[in-house]
Amino acid sequence: MGVAAEPESVSTRLHAAIAAAVGAAGGWLGFDCYMALALYAPGLGYYARAERPFGHWPDRSDFVTAPELTPLFGHALARQLAQALDASDAERVIEFGAGSGALAETLLDALPPSRLRGYAIVEVSGALRGRQRERLARFGDRVRWLDRLTDAAVAVVIGNEVLDAMPVQLLAFDGRDWLERGVAVGPEGQFVWRDRPTMLRPPHDAAFVAGSVTELHLQAQAFVATLAPALQRGAVFFIDYGFPAAEYYHPQRVGGTLMCHRAHRADSDPLVDVGLKDITAHVDFTGIALAAQDAGFDVIGYTSQARFLINCGLLDAMQRASPDVRAAAHKLVAEHEMGELFKVIGLAKGCRLEPLGFAEGDRTHRL
Repeated sequence: MGVAAEPESVSTRLHAAIAAAVGAAGGWLGFDCYMALALYAPGLGYYARAERPFGHWPDRSDFVTAPELTPLFGHALARQLAQALDASDAERVIEFGAGSGALAETLLDALPPSRLRGYAIVEVSGALRGRQRERLARFGDRVRWLDRLTDAAVAVVIGNEVLDAMPVQLLAFDGRDWLERGVAVGPEGQFVWRDRPTMLRPPHDAAFVAGSVTELHLQAQAFVATLAPALQRGAVFFIDYGFPAAEYYHPQRVGGTLMCHRAHRADSDPLVDVGLKDITAHVDFTGIALAAQDAGFDVIGYTSQARFLINCGLLDAMQRASPDVRAAAHKLVAEHEMGELFKVIGLAKGCRLEPLGFAEGDRTHRL
């Protein structure tokens, strides 16, 4: 009984910690700060807890990522990484936010030591680092963990479902003015929304209607910008769900994209059950591309996950796989599953690369 109650106890303590932060901030906390605490507060935030959030239903996980769904995702990605490693004369892959370690394990199996001498993981969660170390122990000193990307790195960088978990700011439109939406504490101790004036605006002009809510991805853009000066030579691939700005900030998307995930169910209220569910927002890939270019990257491709994986040989691998594996891999490319919602963006610095994954169906012109 005590074990079952532990998650609720963690949520209660996290609620108190965030309420204290709201008070210290004068009674109003920007949603980006709230989201950062809800996900990453040491020992209490969603990604800092000991429970395992990733995996297959019904093993008490909250959601499944592509690498957990089937290793064919990693095998297809490995073909692109091998090409990028050769083009940049690199021997190391650096993964941001490795989750359960499933993708790292598949890539280390797929790319031999002669091609991939080192694999580094940048992980902010101590709990996840522990799980990754256990899962990847058989690879010995080929794997190590970093607190950040080291300066003058020569490497290929990957991030699968990393950008969507970076804190966002919320904007609300009242029909005349844009307001920043933050969090306050209600009369009964519950978290409530509260808006205040701001100079912030969506980065894309559109005929927004009163009641519209949307997100700003300033932290994700800043993160991408920090990669360029640290990377001397190499390539970067981000895989995530999202849209170009014209679609992201379309006036018909009145409710924004903020979403929570728990026990393979989605809801749109991040103010309840804090710490017990994931909080995400879709990625503005135009903003990511512009931030990357301004920092010194070349944008070398942007396309759907389906097209990227097909370009990297997924269909051939599916034909050789068992029926169960083919069924799982089909979700990676099916338009109504992950194939169209998820996108891949590629960046490069200091090397010439015509990436395999964007050979057909490149949509860079739509960013």
